[in-house]
Amino acid sequence: MTVEPTHDDAESTGDASEPAGGDAAEERLRRWRLVLGGDPADGTGHPLTGRDAAMDKALNALYGKETAPRGGRDRAAGLGGSAPAVARWLGDIRTYFPFSVVQVMQRDAIDRLGLATLLLEPEMLEAVEPDVHLVGTLLSLNQAMPETTKETARAVVRKVVEDLEKRLAARTRATLTGALDRSARVTRPRHRDIDWHRTISANLRHYLPEYRTVVPERLVGHGRASRSVGREVVLCVDQSGSMAASVVYASVFAAVLASVPSIATRLVVFDTAVADLTDRLDDPVDVLFGTRLGGGTDINRALAYCQSRITRPAETVVVLISDLYEGGIRDEMLRRVAAMRAAGVGFVTLLALSDEGTPAYDREHAAALAVLGAPAFACTPDHFPEVMAAAIERQPLPIPDAG
Repeated sequence: MTVEPTHDDAESTGDASEPAGGDAAEERLRRWRLVLGGDPADGTGHPLTGRDAAMDKALNALYGKETAPRGGRDRAAGLGGSAPAVARWLGDIRTYFPFSVVQVMQRDAIDRLGLATLLLEPEMLEAVEPDVHLVGTLLSLNQAMPETTKETARAVVRKVVEDLEKRLAARTRATLTGALDRSARVTRPRHRDIDWHRTISANLRHYLPEYRTVVPERLVGHGRASRSVGREVVLCVDQSGSMAASVVYASVFAAVLASVPSIATRLVVFDTAVADLTDRLDDPVDVLFGTRLGGGTDINRALAYCQSRITRPAETVVVLISDLYEGGIRDEMLRRVAAMRAAGVGFVTLLALSDEGTPAYDREHAAALAVLGAPAFACTPDHFPEVMAAAIERQPLPIPDAG
């Protein structure tokens, strides 16, 4: 990773903007020196002192040439290979860099220096900055986690989950409640409940050109909110290691959907086995610790389980979240999707539910699903409520522009 402090970053760290005397050349040398890392061949001739030197030391510990990527603890030479040294380093980067950079550096440290095992120590977890990617790492270590660390790990996961719920829950409930109300169409609505767009569309054949107006013979209106279950949603989530962030977001959304009285929500996670976590949806932290990141993928087996639980196809939406690298029976998987679609099930295929964009995925399977009326696309958490609303109303899915 190449880190060049931007003007905004410099302000956030307090070490800072262009010199008051306008010595732009000196400032450029300073920044290049931080980027190049102090190798004798950097050619800047610019010494670092004070805060700059401390920033350079923190960067060099992670990105210096002596640091071997993806090693074990014995290769973490830049950070000393011990929990106290790493904890100090984590504190340093929070001091010198803005939050977004801290998150990137933490992820790089886990990846490049093999620090995942150190996260099994409570002192390390207390020092780290919680985010979705850290939660994914902790979940992948869940089976190896000692009892002394589990409570600290749960606290870290709960903080991230609560932050996500604050960000996503209210808007999701409002969007889906509106979609449920609109999906319950009535033909004798009160005036204030008339859906004018659908009414006009349904009566275009009654257009009177001499009056330049449509005379509606049939009114279409919004139904009133119902306390009964109006839709059933099945989230079928691939828990292979590459889907970690999607698992975190899907668990939070499943808990939010379960809190909407008129939606019956089921959460199914799978690798080569299938686990139904529906009974844990009152607490998404319990859901996450019920997952098992890693392993293979058997989408067909997972869809078979979901299909067996569908009792009202026309009122059911299945959301498959997977990169589609199928380890099971491909043709059988496609036949199941076709059968569900033919029975009236709404089917949504998400290659990822995260902020990371479209991941690597099986393009052949994605194309086959698109032919069946289940186009596959990546979706950000902020866009997910609109996707679900469209699926509930049986409207075209708002597929994000791939460009």
